[in-house]
Amino acid sequence: MKDTAPFSAWERMLAGRYLRARRAESVVSVIAGFSFLGIMLGVATLIIVMAVMNGFRNELMDKILGFSGHVTVHAGNLQPIRGYDELAARLRKVEGVVSAMPFVEGQVMASSSRAVSGVKVRGLSEADLKRLRGVNNGKLKGALDGLEQNEAIAAGYRLVWRHGLALGDKLTLISPDGDETPFGITPRIRSFPVQAVFEAGMSLVDSSVVYMPLKAAQEYFNTDDGVTGIEVMVTDPQRVEEVAARLKAALGPGYQLITWKRANATFFSALEVERTVMFVILALIILVAALNIISGLIMLVKDKSGDIAILRTMGASRGAVLRIFFMTGAAIGVAGTLAGVILGVVVALNVEQIKEFVSWLTGRELFPAQLYYLSKLPSDLDAGQVLFVAAFALSLSFIATLYPAWRAARLDPVEALRYE
Repeated sequence: MKDTAPFSAWERMLAGRYLRARRAESVVSVIAGFSFLGIMLGVATLIIVMAVMNGFRNELMDKILGFSGHVTVHAGNLQPIRGYDELAARLRKVEGVVSAMPFVEGQVMASSSRAVSGVKVRGLSEADLKRLRGVNNGKLKGALDGLEQNEAIAAGYRLVWRHGLALGDKLTLISPDGDETPFGITPRIRSFPVQAVFEAGMSLVDSSVVYMPLKAAQEYFNTDDGVTGIEVMVTDPQRVEEVAARLKAALGPGYQLITWKRANATFFSALEVERTVMFVILALIILVAALNIISGLIMLVKDKSGDIAILRTMGASRGAVLRIFFMTGAAIGVAGTLAGVILGVVVALNVEQIKEFVSWLTGRELFPAQLYYLSKLPSDLDAGQVLFVAAFALSLSFIATLYPAWRAARLDPVEALRYE
């Protein structure tokens, strides 16, 4: 047999024949089939889970940044900030800053004839409130125009539903930090008409946040001409630390800056740890499938020992034998990975529709908004992650084929033919 180039036509032909097992080799065929299914399901599951977790992170980040600033400025002594108009104007001149919004914030009790609940009240100017995409979006009911003149409020739709209110109805807010009297501090109680109902897409915000005009909030929380802090929006939230350093230089001493990454560090770190753990767990499926490739190839090598011996006596080199069995095992990995990528991408791109179909089929809500921050199942497919998962699966498959192929190449033709 003449020397041929590596991975030549006859090597590929033999590898293909060994993949198409005959009746006597049905066990090898079954193992190869399970290896294919294992790799396909492992790759598809890994792609789907990574896409959904990316979607969770991006959606939650978008919702969080949709109703709060990227950098929050507080006075170092936790007292109200005076002269906030001049300070906000100075911050707007910093490179990378989009807007600076003074705000007043406080925790109160919301009361109606139907319920009593704790809420967070945020006072913003009407112009700044309109900039918040988590409030001023296509789901807004009512209007934000005239909020200051009417001394009205905008409330989350879940809060409005809980209290059984409609547009124009009044919601009573009770603050324990009221006026001082000879008999002690009396609670401050005031009713505000609900002029707008917003839906931010986060159940926590929609059920416990109320916006009111800045002047009304200053009067209600008794901050006089001061504000609780200033929220700064930046051009690129991912590079917020760079802008925060410039803001600190522009502010000078006496102020505390909190970035959105720092404020939500624990939350996003938990998501990152969960994503890493899920990747490791699901990668074990691919590893098990790769081990099945090893066992199947070892059985195939043992069954084809006579064929290998004949090939060697006809002049086939050890490298040729190694490549034949390498291609046999690698073909399972390549086919399984390709099928898994296709299945994973299709499911990841249609995960919300699949969820709705399963919910309709079972008659149960699979993604209750009251338990999760989001109202729908998000999915964000990352091409880089898909390529990484495919490369990871192919690498495991190729590595798994090396040992059985090496054993086939090391087989002694004399020993193999002795018992034929």
